[in-house]
Amino acid sequence: VRRELGVLQAAMNFCVKEGLLDSAPKVSLPPSPAPRERWLTPQEAAWLIRGARALNRDGRHLAYFILCGLYTGSRKQTILNLAINNRAAGAGYVDTKNGVIYRKPEEKIETKKRQRPARLPRRYLAHLARQAAAGRRFVVEDYKGRRVKDIKSGWRRAIRLAEELAAKKGIHLDLSDVVPHTLKHTAITWALQRGASIWDVAGMFSTSVETVPRVYGHHSPDWQKSEVDAMNRKR
Repeated sequence: VRRELGVLQAAMNFCVKEGLLDSAPKVSLPPSPAPRERWLTPQEAAWLIRGARALNRDGRHLAYFILCGLYTGSRKQTILNLAINNRAAGAGYVDTKNGVIYRKPEEKIETKKRQRPARLPRRYLAHLARQAAAGRRFVVEDYKGRRVKDIKSGWRRAIRLAEELAAKKGIHLDLSDVVPHTLKHTAITWALQRGASIWDVAGMFSTSVETVPRVYGHHSPDWQKSEVDAMNRKR
């Protein structure tokens, strides 16, 4: 509702600018919802990938989508648009020679949803290099070599299969609240848990420096360390 009211306000402001309205009333927005905090444990991520790999031939590309999300923390559409070693029109690309991901298409103007370049982790870079050597043109492509445009149905089926496969091993797995954007949350959370600085995380995952401590800061082992140390000092 908040997003739709924001669009309504923007539409009325545009109409005023174009002379279609004399004035635009101020739209009152409800409070912003709390940021999502759902992230995957390594075990959950492993089962999700297993679920994706258990899909039929038409859906196995989903595993490549998940890997890219976990390693690069990129948004859904950015991942689906990524080419491999090829500056395709309207798409970002990964450079396996120099180990860099270029999220933003060259002709696109940068928005608030940053799509900045970043270094690729060594393990994922090796995976992409193997894919490139095998002739893949896109990070996420189907078995016919075509770029995949959406993953909605495959995602739902992979979630269900992951839970079913885990249940067969006696493991209760609840991924019902996991969405593609959860991969970005997971990548950032894991990086902070492993000791990455807020500045490095913001740069690596194209997130503002203000957002990282506000949404993810409590996952860092150094979170509020200076404050706690100060309280622990003897007077």
